Amino acid sequence: MSIFLTKESKILVQGMTGSEGMKHTHRMLASGTDIVAGVNPRKAGKVVDFYDRSVPVFGTVREAMDATGADVTVVFVPPAFAKAAVIEAADARIGLAVVITEGIPVHDAVAFQAYAAERGTRVIGPNCPGLISPGQSNAGIIPADIATKPGRIGLVSKSGTLTYQLMYELRETGFSSAVGIGGDPVIGTTHIDCLAAFEQDPDTELIVLIGEIGGDAEERAAAFIADHITKPVVGYIAGFTAPEGKTMGHAGAIVSGSSGTAQAKKEALEAAGVRVGGTPTETSRLVLAHLAHLAAVAAAH
Repeated sequence: MSIFLTKESKILVQGMTGSEGMKHTHRMLASGTDIVAGVNPRKAGKVVDFYDRSVPVFGTVREAMDATGADVTVVFVPPAFAKAAVIEAADARIGLAVVITEGIPVHDAVAFQAYAAERGTRVIGPNCPGLISPGQSNAGIIPADIATKPGRIGLVSKSGTLTYQLMYELRETGFSSAVGIGGDPVIGTTHIDCLAAFEQDPDTELIVLIGEIGGDAEERAAAFIADHITKPVVGYIAGFTAPEGKTMGHAGAIVSGSSGTAQAKKEALEAAGVRVGGTPTETSRLVLAHLAHLAAVAAAH
């Protein structure tokens, strides 16, 4: 199984005809994603030819959904137009909106997140790599060739780069789903949302949680793990060496005083029973050791 995205997902791309949209639509198609439409009001009626598929372009999300049955949108529009793009998708009642765009103003993100939630549209992002269910579908910019194998690990991460690294290091084991939730101050789907979904997914045996400095999302996730998660969780926190008061890569990765530090997050997770690696490679080793232990316990019974 997988969370949020399956082989049945039909995906449209807002901004498909732009340079980033074209590049990543090609990559998504190459990984087996069922992309059924693009949306660009200025190019409605055109058809874009990719390596093995012709994808029609529609003027609106609603038109694309009505014509193709699309239930997921991937948003590649510039920051100034991202709010309008997500609101349009939410108005069409699409189930999932994956917002790749970075640099979206915080007040725009606050507005479209609230609007989408009221209309039942799950938002992943913004400023995120998207999500992948290996062997089924890939919505966003995660390189499919680093983790083409389905497996037993569920991954949720603030960091795109660390998503890729953990997936590469654990490529022989494989993933049920990997979700890059983004590192902006205001995001839609959270660590907690993914933890809850992985807990219910029968094919996910172990969860990897990647966090970073700034905010209190990891502390809240730790409290949720302690109260609601029965599956083993392995964690990694980026930013132990980050200087105080500096934004590190993500708009939300800023530490003020003792709030949001890597050490505080590590301690909160460990108090909830999460084993936290000191490096990505050590984290991968903890995952493999945990899975070996689970296999040994299962064999003994």
